[in-house]
Amino acid sequence: MLEPLVKTIEVPCSQKHAFTVFLDMGSWWPTNKFATSVMRGQAVKALRVDAREGGQIIEVGADGQEVLWGTIKTYEPYGHLRMDFHIPHPSEQNPGFSTVEVRFTALANGRTRVELKQSNWEALGDVAKMVQGGYRQAWVAILEGSYQAACSHYAPTTR
Repeated sequence: MLEPLVKTIEVPCSQKHAFTVFLDMGSWWPTNKFATSVMRGQAVKALRVDAREGGQIIEVGADGQEVLWGTIKTYEPYGHLRMDFHIPHPSEQNPGFSTVEVRFTALANGRTRVELKQSNWEALGDVAKMVQGGYRQAWVAILEGSYQAACSHYAPTTR
């Protein structure tokens, strides 16, 4: 069994703001680096998040191809999200999904602690250990870079 991957950061915004920004992934996710379309040599047209329990996270490639990244399993504004999640490599025929839980805890001075825990690696089969290593590095760039910056200057995208 592979150990869960845990990443904790503080962001310079309220708990509600941090939660809202996180779910507006299309406004901040670094799709130029971390997306199925990029692995296929294409650009990402959109990243859609249906922000509700049962809602899906869908990448839309420039060619119109849609790829399911995950499904929101627990939606508790503004404190907790749990989702099935995995950005599958285009060669994966039946990709499994890890579990990603994100907790948002209000701190003093309008700051929020965001803890991301990714587990259930075994659902990814033979590529689990390799994928876990990729996410270990990717979450640093995604959370400490793109997401943290977005929390500083967020304006909701139009849908």
